[in-house]
Amino acid sequence: MAEKYNYQKNPFIVPTNDGKLIEEHFGEASIKSGDYSIAHMIAPPGWEEPFQTPEFDEITYLIRGKKKFEIDGEEIFLKANESILVKKGTRVRYSNPFDTECEYLSFCIPAFSIERVNRE
Repeated sequence: MAEKYNYQKNPFIVPTNDGKLIEEHFGEASIKSGDYSIAHMIAPPGWEEPFQTPEFDEITYLIRGKKKFEIDGEEIFLKANESILVKKGTRVRYSNPFDTECEYLSFCIPAFSIERVNRE
């Protein structure tokens, strides 16, 4: 009989070298599923990533703090209790140029993978 649920008590901690905490609850790294991923993240002040053009849709829900999105020359600043959907194939850059950390959830469909993110 197939499993009816997967109760996640120990998310996979993605190794980083930029001070960002990434806890993948469901996805390729945690449960070997490529259909979708969900991760809890905390980005320190001053954190930034290079531009990328992912092969997945990504929904970000901000829990606290602020997060900057650069999308095709436009700057968007997400605040707590706000969310955004960035469609696959969109060139985007994520950062936290602020003085406090930001905490958020990220949902990717299909799942995030280093092969699908296409960082510059």
